[in-house]
Amino acid sequence: MSIADIGPRPQSFDLETETLENANYRTVAWSGRYLQVTLMSIPVGGDIGLEMHGDTDQFIRLDGGRGRAQMGPAKDQLTFEQEVTDGWCVIVPAGSWHNITNIGDEPMKVYTIYAPQHHKPGKVHETKAVAETDTDDEPADWSVQPGTVPDQHA
Repeated sequence: MSIADIGPRPQSFDLETETLENANYRTVAWSGRYLQVTLMSIPVGGDIGLEMHGDTDQFIRLDGGRGRAQMGPAKDQLTFEQEVTDGWCVIVPAGSWHNITNIGDEPMKVYTIYAPQHHKPGKVHETKAVAETDTDDEPADWSVQPGTVPDQHA
């Protein structure tokens, strides 16, 4: 990859190319005071992981692969389901439980925009297992965080 998270300074890069070339489960590409851009590669049969961001709206776009998006008001009540492919987006309102599972035969390539920032700037997680055990993945102190409703993971 040719991009580096430079924090809340002006930045531009070919988002589609960087998303398609990203081989990591998650790579933080840019971190601002109010939002963050991450790139993700989800292996065949893998998923992003069932979670809920209490104070974070999220925009997810597929640039490669095929997935099944699920959302709902509770982790055991995923009332929204949609198959998504290249070019589709998934809009996740704050407080919604959500997951996207790779149902295709190639890695699913997505980018996601969080508002506000959700991960440590510049953070790279090579795999989902590494991400799940990372204890040093908090938003930057200089980011604006509401902090009223904690994130939850299934």
